[in-house]
Amino acid sequence: MKAIVCEKFAPLDELQYKEIDAPVAGPGMVVLDVKAAGVNYPDGLMVQGLYQMKPPFPFVPGSEVAGVVSAVGEGVTRVKTGDRVIGFTGLGGYAEQVACAANNILPLPDSIPDEEAASLTTAHATAHHALKQRANIQPGETLVVTGAAGGTGLAAVQIGKAMGAKVIAVCSTQEKLDVARDNGADVLINYTEQDLKTELKQLNDGKGVDVVYECVGGDTFDACTRCMAWNGRLLIIGFASGRIPEFPVNLALVKGYSVVGVFWGSFTAHQPADFAENMRELIQWYEEGKVKVVVDEVVPLENTKDALEKVMGRRVKGKMTLKP
Repeated sequence: MKAIVCEKFAPLDELQYKEIDAPVAGPGMVVLDVKAAGVNYPDGLMVQGLYQMKPPFPFVPGSEVAGVVSAVGEGVTRVKTGDRVIGFTGLGGYAEQVACAANNILPLPDSIPDEEAASLTTAHATAHHALKQRANIQPGETLVVTGAAGGTGLAAVQIGKAMGAKVIAVCSTQEKLDVARDNGADVLINYTEQDLKTELKQLNDGKGVDVVYECVGGDTFDACTRCMAWNGRLLIIGFASGRIPEFPVNLALVKGYSVVGVFWGSFTAHQPADFAENMRELIQWYEEGKVKVVVDEVVPLENTKDALEKVMGRRVKGKMTLKP
């Protein structure tokens, strides 16, 4: 089968599109024929050796797929060959086939196209977990989403609205803000034209921000730390700007807010029942029209480098999807 292979940590253009052995369905595993694979920012970090997880070489990146079950391993009874499913694979998704733990797949309704289903797992599931389990966001609270036109940022805008929050989208261009507005954002802030700290401090009747879904890091994170409301929750999602900020802990002490890490991959391992329930709720919300996957572009598998460069360059509005 064909796959994208990382032979060593290196720039994106050293990824190889090549023939490798097809996976087999071991005990508790299934093999999926991949119909579409989601592209995520951590994938680009991982193949360059910049992510916290460093797999042994060679490896195939890609953590989320939509596909059809083509083989079932010993002990697997919850699915059968021919079933359409969403799979969280961890690795291996950028390929024509992938082996996946049976516990990490969910039935895929016919109402959800492959290209959208493949991107429903990581971005939307991260936002859902962050706002539900980590922030416990409540109706009427203010939610600021930085990088609000990216895959997980846009998901947070949608899910925040579904959970009853007032959503403030923070982006670098008007074009991106328009996308966030079309997905439910109530207030738009262009941080290249407006002073972010000043704008955030004015929210919530001048009391600051209840919840921040912070994807950017760098100067954006620094501004958010100064604008939190009492009992606020500053959610750490990622560092798309490239600078991992340092946090002056006295701010949390004086202002009485929490800084909360969000690592969805660990959540799925530590709380599998909550993960499964979250995914069922997300799929229900999708079918009810409360959330949707905005696909920026569908790219052939052999052009993975181009898709990753677009994601890493923060030029994506929504999600990039690979098609084997």
